Amino acid sequence: MTQILQIGPFGLPDILAFGVLLAAWLGLGWRIEHPPAGHPSVATIAEKYRREWMQQLVTRQPRIFDASIIDNLRQGTAFFVSASMIAIGGGVALIGNPGPLLGLTHDLAQTATTLEFQLRILPTLGFLANALLKFIWAHRLFGYCAILMAAVPNDHADPMAGFRAAQAAEVNIHAARNFNRGMRSIYFALGALGTLIGPWALFVATVTVSGVIMRREFLSQSREIMLQKGPSE
Repeated sequence: MTQILQIGPFGLPDILAFGVLLAAWLGLGWRIEHPPAGHPSVATIAEKYRREWMQQLVTRQPRIFDASIIDNLRQGTAFFVSASMIAIGGGVALIGNPGPLLGLTHDLAQTATTLEFQLRILPTLGFLANALLKFIWAHRLFGYCAILMAAVPNDHADPMAGFRAAQAAEVNIHAARNFNRGMRSIYFALGALGTLIGPWALFVATVTVSGVIMRREFLSQSREIMLQKGPSE
């Protein structure tokens, strides 16, 4: 029975805590992207504004403002690509030389052998790697969106103007969705650091991170502002 409840240096509490972490990450991601009809998330509300943005693009002259916005989105995404790469490099270096933090882990928990410490870093690196891949793809998609925006005819009466703008909007939404997935992975990478202390710390960190994400997506003040209707709506 002990062997069933033990995987390497990790016991049943560690396994359950890690399972809760993965379930929270996957479950929150699905709920944010598929919210209840009567209570949309900030991410889904923003999709409406992205479509409206591209509708305004058709008649806006000149379109320097729109080009500036998409460029800012790409620059912000590129920043997180670089930050994720640096964080992954730091995590890999820490696995190779765990000495700087091993003493701290010994003070906080009694389970910090060198091998176990190295294994406990892996979940954080996994989330960071996922974030990196999502940010890279989001950056590429924002680039595709910029190309589609440039392809929108200047004549708003052109039948292709609305069609190209709609294409740009959907690619923009897809890019933002991947960027948001990357951001959630960053949040959970921070939460996964709780495993360095122990399963209860990981559980508390998971609940804390989940609460922060849920509040920002479903209970934030910015969400209420975005939901406000104008005089013509």
